[in-house]
Amino acid sequence: MFDRDETAPPLHLDAVTLTLPSAAGPVDILRGVSLTVKAGERVAVVGSSGSGKSSLIAVAAGLERPTTGTASLFGTDLGPLSEDGRARLRRGRVALVFQQFHLLPNMTAQENVSAPLEIAGVDNATQTARVWLDRVGLGGRLDHYPQQLSGGEQQRVALARALAGRPALLFADEPTGNLDSANAKGVAELMFNLVAETGAALVLVTHDLALAARADRQAVMADGLIV
Repeated sequence: MFDRDETAPPLHLDAVTLTLPSAAGPVDILRGVSLTVKAGERVAVVGSSGSGKSSLIAVAAGLERPTTGTASLFGTDLGPLSEDGRARLRRGRVALVFQQFHLLPNMTAQENVSAPLEIAGVDNATQTARVWLDRVGLGGRLDHYPQQLSGGEQQRVALARALAGRPALLFADEPTGNLDSANAKGVAELMFNLVAETGAALVLVTHDLALAARADRQAVMADGLIV
């Protein structure tokens, strides 16, 4: 169990580096990144391909352990925690949305949203899933499986799944990257509206500069650094 420090920012990175092995030798992916995201703040991370944007998300969310430096969620240093410990810290407070939708193919839209709620012990998980699918415009598609949904609809399910537990921090890694322009615009509008309603902080990785412009501020990455 983790103590809640209500004064701590949802995310704080201090001089974070990430070095990964490769056939040609160690590769420095992140080279001293510092970033703080305040409660309710929306930060867009932009930069060219290979600049380290997705790696920043991986370290910030505790999916990768930093090589050096400190990555903290809600005042808790992720570095000393085991993989299970990092997962427990995220549970109920951190959600992620990716370019790939990562829906379970053998579950309906409603089941994809309700399953994480049930695992977290949320009461009325099925009803909550219905409410959130309705909020993303899929109230009539509850019993459809992912293969029966368009790409835009699948990302709306993923967004409902991420926000149904009312996290304090949402990481979104190229959430519109696999969508056509019309669907991308609709998903982006939903995401920003729902984040504003729930009060969640948002860390958004995107190549879409128009989408990034909707954030409160932008962190521009180049060669593993925020410039």
